[in-house]
Amino acid sequence: MDITWYGHSCFRLSERGRATVVTDPFDESLGYEVPRLKADIVTISHNSPGHASLAMVKGADHVIDGPGEYEIGGVFVIGVASVDASREDPRHNVIYVLDYESLTVVHLGDLDHVPSQSMIESLGAIDVALVPVGGGGSLSSSQAAEVISLLEPRIVVPMHYRTDALHGAELEPVDRFLKEMGVNTIQEEPMLRMTAGQLPEQTQVVLLDYRH
Repeated sequence: MDITWYGHSCFRLSERGRATVVTDPFDESLGYEVPRLKADIVTISHNSPGHASLAMVKGADHVIDGPGEYEIGGVFVIGVASVDASREDPRHNVIYVLDYESLTVVHLGDLDHVPSQSMIESLGAIDVALVPVGGGGSLSSSQAAEVISLLEPRIVVPMHYRTDALHGAELEPVDRFLKEMGVNTIQEEPMLRMTAGQLPEQTQVVLLDYRH
């Protein structure tokens, strides 16, 4: 499987012989270069320009923007609504579990609270977690670390944090999250490429570069 990050919450997931997925496509308002991507499936965590710009993706016959279960092109997709009822203004957000049979990836979208144990259990065993870490209406660095301790994924890829390209969003840099996770030095990778047999025994943070 190949996982490529394009900035904010947008990833492209591809595996030979299975449908290609793009998550949370954005528009030019974020400041990132807007790539022109092709995919079979687009998942949208919530309806905002930074997460739901379908013009960015060509050829997507399937747009998933809500809870439910879907099987498309060899990928089993489960959408789970996450709402913090304790908030005065609860935010709509959909978490997506993408099951490729040999590997399972979760995209937490703009999750803004630590979920209950029952919700964590409903997501099942997770190999790779794409986790918002920059605050600004989603998980703070400390909340993200707590969610990861509950999910126990093998690989964590941080997203939705402040970068040199991002403008118009008050987010924390990724350094605070890395400190929470006890990571001192880490090199940005252009892509996460892996197989089920290459998963680490302990949870590992992989930092991806949005510049391609």
